[in-house]
Amino acid sequence: MKVLVINCGSSSLKYQLINTEDGTVYAKGLCDRIGIDGSAIEYKKGDSDKTIEKIPLKDHLDAVDAVIKKLTDKENGVVASLSEIDAVGHRVVHGGEKFSDSVRISEEVIKAVEECNDLAPLHNPANIIGIRACEKLMPGVPQVGVFDTAFHQTMEPKAYLYGIPYEYYKKYKIRRYGFHGTSHDFVSKRTAEILKKDIKDLKIIVCHLGNGASISAVKNGKSVDTSMGLTPLEGLIMGTRSGDLDPSVITFLMQKEKLSAAEVLDILNKKSGVLGLSDGFSSDFRDLAEAAEKGNKEADTALEAYALRVAKYIGAYTAEMNGVDAITFTAGAGENNGAVRERVCKYLGFLGTSFDAEKNKLRGQEFFLTKPEDKVQILVVPTDEELSIARRTVEVLSN
Repeated sequence: MKVLVINCGSSSLKYQLINTEDGTVYAKGLCDRIGIDGSAIEYKKGDSDKTIEKIPLKDHLDAVDAVIKKLTDKENGVVASLSEIDAVGHRVVHGGEKFSDSVRISEEVIKAVEECNDLAPLHNPANIIGIRACEKLMPGVPQVGVFDTAFHQTMEPKAYLYGIPYEYYKKYKIRRYGFHGTSHDFVSKRTAEILKKDIKDLKIIVCHLGNGASISAVKNGKSVDTSMGLTPLEGLIMGTRSGDLDPSVITFLMQKEKLSAAEVLDILNKKSGVLGLSDGFSSDFRDLAEAAEKGNKEADTALEAYALRVAKYIGAYTAEMNGVDAITFTAGAGENNGAVRERVCKYLGFLGTSFDAEKNKLRGQEFFLTKPEDKVQILVVPTDEELSIARRTVEVLSN
């Protein structure tokens, strides 16, 4: 099937047209600065060079229309007409407890997603706008919602409940949900394939280390715990997000700096993480690694704090699953930043693992960092969330 994968942000829209039978990406790109001056569409056909065209995009309807025109363009398009596109798969960030799997989109589904808007106010409304735009411009083409939170719905109450009065869970569904589910699902399955073992017999820790980062414990193919929580702010130190901290920090800053709760949350989401720890130097791990090598102490400390937090979660999940067979790095920093991987792996000697410093120089490909005889294997596996969404779309429509 040819599936158009749509990933809407508040002012952006990522897209890929994928052949789910062999994973071929016919075309992909990004609509950026939607509703903002300077909007543009990026388009890359197959292995050709990327093109960027400045074009007015006042809303997501304009963006979807621009994508369709690019895909069906007589000279540079990849399909003759919309009739060649079999389905649309949408990334939807938050499904709450309502969705434990991907679903075909209907009015009832859209209403249920809207009810989760307060859990993901920046993402869910944009996801719905993208769905509505596709409905209008691609009538009759089936659409499927693939939820970031769905993969983690297999967690048990002991893992997802917070230590607050139970009435708040009953009233507001305050609990750990977890995110990056399509990535954790794809990478854990691919790890089992590489190891040539049944995923139902494995304990895998997936480290999705990008600007937004999360770790999951996948036991026998199911997520049993994950580092992100009610929102994507909990867990690891990230590019600009603080991750775990004492909740009293919020009220302390409110009192000392005369800030509102919203202002403190803005600091924790957008000005913290390695950006804050490096004294505002950068949220990009490549910049930090380069600066640390040149003696920038704040950059070095930021990377060390980040690596330690990752290692602590790996240790915790190893205990939670009573062992681990494989630890897999993925996403931007996990796939491409050897300095980050090395700093994390220096804490993993208690697992009896080796570390291949030469292989660690590789980027963006599948490889082992350990020896074949090691009991615990450490791998790097590039994630492919778009392919995962496309395949889930096919599965839903086939059923």
